[in-house]
This record gives sequence, C-alpha cells and structure tokens, in this order.
Amino acid sequence: MTGVSDYEGYKFENGSVAKVTDPLTVESPLQININNEPFTVVMQTPGNEIDLSRGLLFAENVIKNFDEVEFETLSNKFNFIETVNIKTAESNIDSGYLSSRSLLSVSSCGICGKKEIKDLKPNDEAMISELKVSFNQIFDLHKKMNAAQSNFLKTGGCHGVAAFNENLEMLSLREDIGRHNALDKVVGDLLHQKKLKEAKLITFSGRISYEIVSKSFRSKIPLIAAISSPSSLAIDFAKEFGLTLIGFCRENKGTCYSNPNRINFTK
Repeated sequence: MTGVSDYEGYKFENGSVAKVTDPLTVESPLQININNEPFTVVMQTPGNEIDLSRGLLFAENVIKNFDEVEFETLSNKFNFIETVNIKTAESNIDSGYLSSRSLLSVSSCGICGKKEIKDLKPNDEAMISELKVSFNQIFDLHKKMNAAQSNFLKTGGCHGVAAFNENLEMLSLREDIGRHNALDKVVGDLLHQKKLKEAKLITFSGRISYEIVSKSFRSKIPLIAAISSPSSLAIDFAKEFGLTLIGFCRENKGTCYSNPNRINFTK
C-alpha cells in the first residue's frame, strides 16, 4: 500500500478559488511489540514497516541478533500495517529494552523516550574510515536520491534517505514523513540485505538532529550529507564521534562542519 493518499481542498491563487485534489503523505501509527508486549508506537508513513522496526530496534540496542528474530504483522481496515510483533528468545533481547522508549514516538521526534541525559551519548570509540569523496560526487548522489523519491515527487511532503557504498553505489533508499524513520528504514533494509557494513555515506533530505548522528554512528556510517541545516548538538556529536557532517548540500553548495579529512576539496 502506498504512503500517498488524495485529499480535497480549496486552493486560493491570484484572487480566485478552485477546488483541488492533492496527493498528500500519509501519517499513520505503527505499534511495535516484542514477544506480544508493547514496546513503542511510531508515527510513520505506511510501507517498509519491518525495515523500520528492525532499524529502530538496532539503533536502540534492543535486539542482539536479527537472524534469530521472526516478524509478524497485523493490518488495519485500510490495509496499512498497524502492528509489528517481534518474536525472539529472551536471551536475544539486549540492554536497550530495559531503558525502552516512551510509548509514543512522533514522526518529528528527536529525543523520544530518553530517560536521562547520559542516555543520549553513545559508548563506542570515535569512528575511523578511509573514505574520500568530493563535493561534486556528493551533489551527484543527492540527484540520484531525489530522482528515486517517488512519494516526494508526488506530494512534496516526505523525507528521503539513501545509503551508498565506498564506490558510491546506492544500497538502499527509503522515504517517510519522519526523518529518523526514513533512516531507520534504510538501516533495517541494509541489515536485511547483510550490507550494513558496506554503507559509508548517507544523503539526507532534511535537517540533521543529534539523533540522526547517533543512529549513523551506531550503524558505523561515517559521512552524512544533508540538504538542510544541522543542529549544534549534531555537530558536537559528529566532531566527538568521528563523523563527517555536511549541511546545506544543495544548488552546488555545501558546508562541512566536522571531520573534513574525508572530503577531497580539489575535485
């Protein structure tokens, strides 16, 4: 089922009013259960719900081994998947489950479910990567992502994330009304493909919050190139944890705010 639905409205333009029908991005709740027990509710765009669940539980350090997981889904009357139940052995549930997210995670969420400030900071060492890429190459990757964003081209109302390998080949692209949902869907897809370790760069259609940096760091993806601005905390985290963060990447311009060693400025 597509994440786009038609809605009627009245459009005012140049002094006149006309009735219109616009394709808009669907926002719908998805409940994620673990062994039939509620874990979180995510406001998301229908589609790739298992990827979203897999990516979110990976980012939150909830599941140790996704090869030992079985997914069950339940759909509503609109044929949208409204519940994903993850079945796995108790021994496969990691520490992130004990500090679980609050039950509702909205599509624009940045710090949903974090109980203490210390929970915001990853525990791993800073990333090291030999990746080298030019701004012109990054601009080309954004063009590839934009051309493949079918929902955005229809509605103008959803975010896109694409992951590329060191040869700048696209590994995955996902769209969602929520920025971090789109990233979770990409990570979930890469986990399913067994290609997460190949991902070296992500292009991003929105702004970069600390949570986007945190999820990228958890996935060991060393470079983020976004169309919009980063937050101050996103830059601070990127500097500390070895990520290259590029913002305002549009119209053949871009600003690198951290770890510029991965950028070839001569090309």
